[in-house]
Amino acid sequence: MTEPEYLTPAGLYHIPGASTPVVLVPGADLVFLSGQVAWDEHGNLCGTDHVTQMQRIAQNLHTALAAVGCGREHIIKETVYVVDYHPGLIPGLFAALRPGVSAPPASTLVGVTALFAPSVLVEVEVVAKVAA
Repeated sequence: MTEPEYLTPAGLYHIPGASTPVVLVPGADLVFLSGQVAWDEHGNLCGTDHVTQMQRIAQNLHTALAAVGCGREHIIKETVYVVDYHPGLIPGLFAALRPGVSAPPASTLVGVTALFAPSVLVEVEVVAKVAA
């Protein structure tokens, strides 16, 4: 079995030692992305509302997937964690998360009381099928 590849793509901020942003499993043709939040490449939080943060998360997901030759169309499962969730957030969150996506992946949305920092309102983790 081929060993997993642990990748930190340029343009993605992460806390060294806490997690690896992208893990490619070549034999399974899968890529796992650590939970993405609305950090820019320097670790600054982008946005103070759910939708603006989700827009930055979508950019981060694009960067992470591109590092292994994938795009949003390769996402097969996503888990979305939302602080202060209410149903009215759904249209804006998913419009920001999935621009141009015609077939949504399997998805789980979890309302939470808090994430790892008080100002972080949304986090998204993804599993994708590696492009053929």
